[in-house]
Amino acid sequence: MRRTLTTLHLALAAFFFPVALMFALTGGLYTLEIKSGYEEARRPLALDEPLKPELAGLVALAERELQSAGVTPPSGGASVKKAGTSFELEWTGVQRDVVLRPTADPLQAELVIKDTKPWRHLVQLHKAKGSDIAKAISVAWAIGLVTILGSGMVMAWTAPPFRRLAIRASAAGLASFVAYLLLG
Repeated sequence: MRRTLTTLHLALAAFFFPVALMFALTGGLYTLEIKSGYEEARRPLALDEPLKPELAGLVALAERELQSAGVTPPSGGASVKKAGTSFELEWTGVQRDVVLRPTADPLQAELVIKDTKPWRHLVQLHKAKGSDIAKAISVAWAIGLVTILGSGMVMAWTAPPFRRLAIRASAAGLASFVAYLLLG
């Protein structure tokens, strides 16, 4: 049993190390407001009628304009957001974000295409803005991480030389987590 647990622990740790490193770096630096940025292109759009804050219509218009520009739509979800006294379509993804918003002229709109820079690309993956495959890998990573931590705890708690350390570390971890919840 112990050998199987150790093998599982080591194999998962080695397999998921690159993903763990990406999540640790992007999450830690994002917390410090280091998230990189975009290269933006703005396109004015002439409209036949004023924009309405309806998701399906805004997405359809954005898709048509992106297709005419030869630009792939974002891989993530779209939503209509309040913007001051107006609204805008915000459509996010790993490779790009798109914003479609009305202007002061009701028959003009602006389409902003924001292509991610390399670091921002990783941040967007961290934020689950990628494809279904990327999201599945993230879910697998989450399950793998819990398995790695759980197997490490079981191995430490069942090994007499490490049991006392494991109990103390677990108690300290629980106390710090409670403080995190209460003071966060």
